[in-house]
Amino acid sequence: MVHFTCWALLGKFIVMWKKATMELLKIEGVTKRIKKKTIIDNINMQINEGEIVGFLGPNGAGKTTTIKMVVGLFSITSGEIYICGHSIKTDYESAMANVGSIIENPDLYKRLTGRGNLEYFAAMHSPEAMENIGSVAQLVHMEGHLDEKLKTFSLGMRQRIGVAQALLHMPRLLVLDEPTNGLDPKGIKELRDLLKSLAKNSNVGVLVSSHLLSEMELLADRYYIIDKGVIVEEISVDDINSGGEHTKEFHLETDDNGAAAKKLTDLGFEAQVAEDGLSVICLVSRDDVPRAISGLVSGGVGIFSAVQGKESLEEKYINITKDSEI
Repeated sequence: MVHFTCWALLGKFIVMWKKATMELLKIEGVTKRIKKKTIIDNINMQINEGEIVGFLGPNGAGKTTTIKMVVGLFSITSGEIYICGHSIKTDYESAMANVGSIIENPDLYKRLTGRGNLEYFAAMHSPEAMENIGSVAQLVHMEGHLDEKLKTFSLGMRQRIGVAQALLHMPRLLVLDEPTNGLDPKGIKELRDLLKSLAKNSNVGVLVSSHLLSEMELLADRYYIIDKGVIVEEISVDDINSGGEHTKEFHLETDDNGAAAKKLTDLGFEAQVAEDGLSVICLVSRDDVPRAISGLVSGGVGIFSAVQGKESLEEKYINITKDSEI
């Protein structure tokens, strides 16, 4: 049996996906009803190669139901899901050949060793998947524990073996539901680095759900927020950094903060001198900043600095889902 190094395995991903299409996952108007209750209501999502997409929402919002439809564990009431151009309704096997997944907790066998578990899952794919066992174990930093029984593993170690089994057949799309469960900070960083490497170096697309918003902010390129079965917002990293048309808090240091606050108020902005008196706090959309600055300058106020307060992913998420029941 031939075992490849981690870099060799990444090289195999690259060779395999040189001609990969840009769109790996497309969800079109998907609705899921159970009995008479609508769980998912006409949602649309897309993931391209080389992209990590975060899937966020309160408990019971529909994240896991959506993910289970993507991997074929739940039927679709209406709409379509395509994976690498294959409909999971009409071409399920071809679609699933491109997917690696962990749904909730890894479904592993505690009486087997780590290697035994990976061999079991590899046998479902191809001889090449069997050859990749050593390499994927290295990727998730479990190569030294493959011959230990799974029942001796911590939850975090089991999660890493779960990620390894999802990578065995070199999938083009990874679907991960709460993959950081049980991992310590070091393990979370290692998993983040692994997913980023697979996305950026090998064009793997990743759909990942998590409640760790600070971690998701470090990991994902885009985010879909689902609430009560509906996609209520799509956010990019640029949206978080720039603020777009949304009102933001700016801190301005001027040569006369009292006059600056009055001038900004006269211009129709909400502004006040900070408690420490060192700056003026002004609520203004990013697109209106030039008007605010030019208004101060024309009013004879000297400006030393203007700093935008960054709204975090957590703040955006809480604002969007504030009316949801937890």
